[in-house]
Amino acid sequence: MADDQAYDGPILEIENLSISFFTRLREIPAVMDFSCTVQPGEAMGLVGESGCGKSTVALGVMQDLGVNGRIVGGSIKFKGRKLNEMSDKELRDIRGSEIAMIYQEPMASLNPAMKIGKQLMEVPMIHYGTSEKEAYARALEVVTDVKLPDPERILKSYPHQLSGGQQQRIVIAMALMSKPSLLILDEPTTALDVTVEAAVVELVKDLGKKYGTSMLFISHNLGLVLETCDRISVMYSGETVETGSITDVFDKMRHPYTQALFRSIPLPGADKNSKPLIAIPGNFPLPHERPNGCNFGPRCDYFEAGRCDAKDIPMVGVEGDDRHDTRCLRTTEIDWSKLPLGGDQTEKSEPGDVVLRMEDLKKYYEVAANALFGGGSKKVVKANETLSFEAHESETLAIVGESGCGKSTFAKVLMGLETATDGKIILNNSEIQDVPIEERDTKTISNVQMVFQNPFDTLNPSMTVGRQIIRALEIFGVGDTEAAREQRMLELLDLVKLPREFAGRMPRQLSGGQKQRVGIARAFAGDAKIVVADEPVSALDVSVQAAVTDLLMEIQRKNKTTLLFISHDLSIVRYLSDRVMVMYLGHVVELGTTDQVFAPPYHPYTEALLSAVPIADTRIAKKHIVLEGDVPSAMNPPPGCPFQTRCRWKSEVPGGLCEKEVPPQRMLAGGHQIKCHLSQEALEGMEPVITLAAE
Repeated sequence: MADDQAYDGPILEIENLSISFFTRLREIPAVMDFSCTVQPGEAMGLVGESGCGKSTVALGVMQDLGVNGRIVGGSIKFKGRKLNEMSDKELRDIRGSEIAMIYQEPMASLNPAMKIGKQLMEVPMIHYGTSEKEAYARALEVVTDVKLPDPERILKSYPHQLSGGQQQRIVIAMALMSKPSLLILDEPTTALDVTVEAAVVELVKDLGKKYGTSMLFISHNLGLVLETCDRISVMYSGETVETGSITDVFDKMRHPYTQALFRSIPLPGADKNSKPLIAIPGNFPLPHERPNGCNFGPRCDYFEAGRCDAKDIPMVGVEGDDRHDTRCLRTTEIDWSKLPLGGDQTEKSEPGDVVLRMEDLKKYYEVAANALFGGGSKKVVKANETLSFEAHESETLAIVGESGCGKSTFAKVLMGLETATDGKIILNNSEIQDVPIEERDTKTISNVQMVFQNPFDTLNPSMTVGRQIIRALEIFGVGDTEAAREQRMLELLDLVKLPREFAGRMPRQLSGGQKQRVGIARAFAGDAKIVVADEPVSALDVSVQAAVTDLLMEIQRKNKTTLLFISHDLSIVRYLSDRVMVMYLGHVVELGTTDQVFAPPYHPYTEALLSAVPIADTRIAKKHIVLEGDVPSAMNPPPGCPFQTRCRWKSEVPGGLCEKEVPPQRMLAGGHQIKCHLSQEALEGMEPVITLAAE
C-alpha cells in the first residue's frame, strides 16, 4: 500500500486498446484503437449507442472478457502497472478493493438469500482480513454515506425488502466498502426513476469528492454525463471519435457523430413543429460489416468518397483545447458555427373534438394483508384516485410521474385489461370502463391500441414481421382477402419507413428501433384513433429515439390520432406533447398545456421532476431540488395530500392542512389545474427551475 500512496500519476491509462471476441466463424473486433487517461479524482464519461464498445472497455479494465474475449492490441495501466500482464492472484487482489464496478441492474449484483449487512461486511473481511466488528462499523458508515434511512434496519434487511433505488445505493455502498481508487459505473441509473436517478447521481458525485475516487462513467445519456463528469469520450462502432473536457466537447464539438447525437436529442428550444429533431440516417454497422476508412462515413453529412473511405483515420488534436482530440479528416474544413438546429418545419396540427373523456376514474385492488401466505384481513391498493381529463383528436397528451404513481394502471383500464372500480371512461360517446377486452367489439379494440416499452417482448420470435402485422389485420377485420391484407401490410411497412422486404424477416434479424417500428405498424393496423404509447422510446438509443418519435408525430398528423404518451423523460415530453398530466400516487396533481406545466407556477412535485431531468446543455442553469425518500405505497398512502411526506413547501401551509386534507383541484388561468394547498401568492412567487443563460 505504501507504493500506492507515493504514486501520483494517472489512475488509469488506456493506450491504443483493441479487444476482439472469437467465434467459430470469425474474429469480431469489438474495440479498436481506444485510448483514454483518467487522473486522480477525475470522472471520465464514456458515451455512445448500444454496441459501440463502452461496456467492453469496462470489462477490459476489469480483465473480465470471458472465454471468447481477448485483448489483441494496446495496454491498460492501473496506477502505472499493466493490468493485462498481471497474474490471476494480483488481479483478484485489485478487483473489488482497488477497482470496483457498479452494474446497471442492482438485483444482479446482490445475493437474494443473504442479508445486506453480511454482503457488505464480506468485502473488507475478504480483502483485508478485517474483524467482524470493524467490518460492521464500516458497513454502517457507508450505508449512512449513501443516505439510506435507518441504516441499522437496512443492514438487517434482505435485498427484496428494498426499493430499486435503495438496492442501487447498497450496490454503490458495496463498491465503496474498500475505498477503491477507481469506480466503474455501467449505466447505473437506467432502471431507476428520474427523481431517484437525480439523487443517485448527486450521491456518486459527493462520494467521489469525499473519497477522492476516480470514475469511469458509462452512459448513453449525455445530460447525465454533463452533470457527473469532468471529461468525456464519445464512442462509435468500437472507436473513440471525440474526447476532451465536457465544455470543449459540448460547446465546440469537432466530430460529425457528436454533432449528429446532439441534433437527435430534445434539448430546450427543440420543437416538434418549428425545430424538429434530426435523426441520424442509416443504421449502426455490425462489428464484422464495418466500412473502410471512417466507420461513421456512410451516415455522415460531410462524407467525401475516395478520402474518408481510403484508410484508417487516426485521432488528431483540436487546436487550443485541453486534450481535445477528434477522429475526423475534415474537422478543420467544416464550418462548425453553422450547425443545423432543427429539421424542416412541419405544420402544427390543431386538436379536434374530444374523443376520450375520463370522469372521476378510480381503480382499487384488494389484496390480502399477508400477501405471501394469503389469509388475514384484506387491504386496498388505491392505484388510481379520481382521475379526470379529456383527450382531443390529433392531440398528444403526456402522462408523467414516477413508478407506482398509477400511469400504467389507468392505461390497462383504458385498454380493457382491467375494469374500473368507479367513475367513467367515455370513448366516442359510449362508456367502456366496465367492459373487459374479451367483451369489447372489434371496432373498440382497433380504436384503442398500445405501443409498449420493450419492443423485444412484444413480437412473436417464431413469426415473420409480415405475418405478425397480417395477424393484427385479421383480428381487426381489415381486408376481405388474403391479398388485400398482404397489400395493407406492405403499406403499413411504408408508413413506419421500413423496407418492404422486411416482411419476410424474423424479429431476431431486426434492431431495437426496427422492432419498435413493427410494434407501431401493428398498433396502427386497424386505423387506431387512440394510441397509448407506454415509454415507447426508453429502451432505444438516443439516435433511434429521434427517428421513432418523429415517425409517431408524422403518423399522428396523417391519421389525426390521439396519442397518450406515458413517460418519465420530461425532455421528450416537452418536445412532443401538447398537454401534460402529472400523476402522483394515483392522483392527477397537475394538468395543463406543455408551456403551462414547464413554467411556474408548478405543483411542488412537478417542480422536483423538472429539477431532476438531466439536460445536455452547458448553458442551462437548474434549481437544485432532490426529493427525499421513495413514493409511498398505494396500499398505505399518507393522510392528507399524497405528496406531503416529500414536499419542501409543506411548512408554507398553515395549520398542518397538508397532513389532514387532500387538496382540492384548483383551476388557474387558461385551464391550468393544480391539486395543492399552497396559497395563490406562494404559487405566483415560484421561480423557474430551468433557466437558459443569456447567449
